[in-house]
Amino acid sequence: MPALSHLDHFDLDIGLRDASCDENLPPVRRAIAALCIGVSVDDAYLSVRELREAVSLVHEAAPGGRAKLAGILSTQCDDFQRAIYYCLAGRGVVEMAEAMDWLLTILKARGRTAAWLSRLRLRRRDLVSPYVSEAPDGPVVSASPDFELGQSWFVERGPEPY
Repeated sequence: MPALSHLDHFDLDIGLRDASCDENLPPVRRAIAALCIGVSVDDAYLSVRELREAVSLVHEAAPGGRAKLAGILSTQCDDFQRAIYYCLAGRGVVEMAEAMDWLLTILKARGRTAAWLSRLRLRRRDLVSPYVSEAPDGPVVSASPDFELGQSWFVERGPEPY
């Protein structure tokens, strides 16, 4: 038996599946991990990274920050970033940023694993898209950069109860 035969049909989503079921993680982290299952390796990482950068720009009151976030959330073709954002919305900007940083660590490792498997020409399990249609089918938020930030952007929270 070849040394790497145990990697045949490797599941790139295994880390996300584990995180989504880990009772020791806060529910919001389990939820955002589950949202990434089946999303392509590059799309998941780059989309979350772009969203994280936009949240940072808004938090830092950087010029164009709100326009960037509004643009992401109002994009007609991307429910994924909206799903991540609204899963975290209302929890405070610090918790939102920390959760996305945590998720980016997992997604970056997933991407490195995909690249390693590709270089070795090992097969991996096909990702099964969580979407059943090519386009979003719900209301989309306004693209106006003048949107109002809710109170959760300004509230300081104590340590996690976990």
